[in-house]
Amino acid sequence: MTEDLDTLRDHLLGAIPAADSAEALEALRVEALGKQGSITQALKTLGKMTPEQRQSEGPRINGLREAVATAIATRKAALDRAALDARLASETRDMTLPADAPIAGTVHPVSQVMDELAEIFADLGFAVATGPEIEDDWHNFTALNIPETHPARAMHDTFYFPDGAAGTGEAPRMLLRTHTSPVQIRTMLDQPPPIRIIAPGRTYRSDSDATHTPMFHQVEGLVIDKGITLGHLKWTLETFLKAFFERDDIVLRLRPSYFPFTEPSAEVDVGYTIEKGKRVIGGSGGGWMEVLGSGMVHPKVIAACGLDPAVWQGFAFGCGIDRLAMLKYGMDDLRAFFDGDIRWLKHYGFSSLDVPTLSGGVGA
Repeated sequence: MTEDLDTLRDHLLGAIPAADSAEALEALRVEALGKQGSITQALKTLGKMTPEQRQSEGPRINGLREAVATAIATRKAALDRAALDARLASETRDMTLPADAPIAGTVHPVSQVMDELAEIFADLGFAVATGPEIEDDWHNFTALNIPETHPARAMHDTFYFPDGAAGTGEAPRMLLRTHTSPVQIRTMLDQPPPIRIIAPGRTYRSDSDATHTPMFHQVEGLVIDKGITLGHLKWTLETFLKAFFERDDIVLRLRPSYFPFTEPSAEVDVGYTIEKGKRVIGGSGGGWMEVLGSGMVHPKVIAACGLDPAVWQGFAFGCGIDRLAMLKYGMDDLRAFFDGDIRWLKHYGFSSLDVPTLSGGVGA
């Protein structure tokens, strides 16, 4: 028995690594471990042995079975890997060709509007800037001229992290950013003017109802240059809104307001008309609707970023991306944006091939 097992071991452990196909390897597995396999038959002889023989031969047979099973698994993995490599080397797909089958997925309205914003502002010479969603107190509030007593800093409005939330020690207070304005600060610190950027992204505030969610999307714009005036701001916003809503009869109204980081500040309203009982952006016969906030960048903000406010001026604006989507595409409840209801997405979603372009229509 001992000599037979040694001969069987040498045969199998030599043949398995040499198997050049999955079929050849399967044949060796059946030969060794199948119902009539040589190792299976050897295991059946244990019942006829004396206790002393089983004590010596049993571990040898079981050891051979485990060694053969391991060798087969190792060889199978190598053959599968080689087959996959050969398939990947032989198969190619031209990603520039049109899709040959309907695409089941749809683009979320928020993603669609972000693409529309990037397309519109790129045409106006703006770059897209990004920043961290976990911010420190200085970038999110202090550098933006927001005083310590401002309600926005309150715990019930802002999501603070436990470590450093009390403001003790040297560690900065960390929080989930409440707006994308910190991206403006980081850009002014890292990039010399002139600056023209938009900063889209996720923001967080402790609020939830039909028109507010704890996490929402915002886009802010910033221009820093010499000789910038409110006239430049109004023209930029008017050009943007006409392109976004794809109407030439957009009418704007700027109302005096207050934001700590701009001076003067203005709320921007857009006129609407009533068509078939619904508000439609355009004209002003139906009234006015607030769409965004804006203003000239406060000199203290410019100085906090190491620039001379006597030389450099700028304007900034911001609005909710979710709100823009609601106004343009007729959605009436912000919470539905985050419910994950595939029926809602199929109704309001966009084809992945409908890339926004100014020539073809950003809302196509």
